[in-house]
Amino acid sequence: MNLPLESRGPLRTMFMMTSMPVGGAETLLVNLIRRLDRDRFAPELCCLKELGPLGEEMKDESPTFHHLLSGKYDLRVVPRLIELFRLREIDAVVTVGAGDKMFWGRLCAWLAGVPVIASAIHSTGWPDSINWLNRQLTPVTDRFIGVAAPHGKHLIEVEGFPPEKVTVIPNGIDTDRFVPNKAARTRIRHELGIAGQVAVCGIVAALRPEKDHALFLNAAARVRQQCPSSHFLIVGDGPERTAIERLRSELGLEDCVTLTGSRSDIPDLLAAMDCFALTSKNEASPVSILEAMSTGLPVVAPRVGSIPDAIDDKVNGILVEASNLDQTAEAMIELMQDSSRRSEMGKAAREKAKQYGSLETMVAGYQDLIAGIYRQKIQAASNVARQPVTQRVFVPQTSKIKTP
Repeated sequence: MNLPLESRGPLRTMFMMTSMPVGGAETLLVNLIRRLDRDRFAPELCCLKELGPLGEEMKDESPTFHHLLSGKYDLRVVPRLIELFRLREIDAVVTVGAGDKMFWGRLCAWLAGVPVIASAIHSTGWPDSINWLNRQLTPVTDRFIGVAAPHGKHLIEVEGFPPEKVTVIPNGIDTDRFVPNKAARTRIRHELGIAGQVAVCGIVAALRPEKDHALFLNAAARVRQQCPSSHFLIVGDGPERTAIERLRSELGLEDCVTLTGSRSDIPDLLAAMDCFALTSKNEASPVSILEAMSTGLPVVAPRVGSIPDAIDDKVNGILVEASNLDQTAEAMIELMQDSSRRSEMGKAAREKAKQYGSLETMVAGYQDLIAGIYRQKIQAASNVARQPVTQRVFVPQTSKIKTP
């Protein structure tokens, strides 16, 4: 007789990334791993390339593995990952984001006989488009996880994934961690040399092309014409840093735009800001705007993905057309010029963030999904085992499913 799932011990769940820089999806994963119920789940982290800053932070908290893929066409990743999954007795593999980790993680999990295979997809546009190879592994994937209701609809209607394989688990943030903090505001501003009365607009995003920091800088240049004492923070790092620094110099903004690089004290940096701007060309459900809103910041952001669900235009932020410099600059100027307007919208932003998506709800969604799929696999294996040999039909490999 099979024991209930809860009596089988924690499910070993491997989360797959390429690396763990300071970014929205990576921060969400850190929070998810930290909050998983250790009586039910034993989370592990695998980065195909380097660990990155957040990976280094996590290695003292959970088992971590890295440098399994040396290049895009390094086929040695297959035996390496299969061996890793088998040695660690992994029960579930969850790839996070599209690209190489989505392909290699699912393929090797299937070859290793891992019972639960899922892909959390945080964006569906360049450079994280879901390519032809990744689509070929749809039959061996138990679930594709969308991060907001409109995103789930997009995965079905545009990306063409089977509706029964798409689950929506909204992004959630810790609204007790991202809060207005006067002490942090004073300390960060002193560290960065920003006077207390100066209005500060910031962006938190990996320095990658699709985040369009050039738009942020060009808008900042226009803001400076109207608000000469304003300051701007760019938090994050990435391949576009040199180009961003060069454009900052060309626009004459070196004295008012600070690039902080990767930082782990994001709540404190947000507390030092007065408003937040996101200039991405595409997004699904960016966690950065939720963190900013929870900190009490009004947000300027493009009408892409599920952002219009989070931001009520002119109430807790201002929505603009993606890549539109005129609209972005005008919205930033509107907020930077009016402190009372910022305060009013910031209070509404925090209230909306608390209602929109909690970290607890997100964690519960992942726990229920992984445990539910595993339970289904147990039942399927049990039903096959009870059938007479002549009546048995082929079912996917379940050799890794724990038995009493």
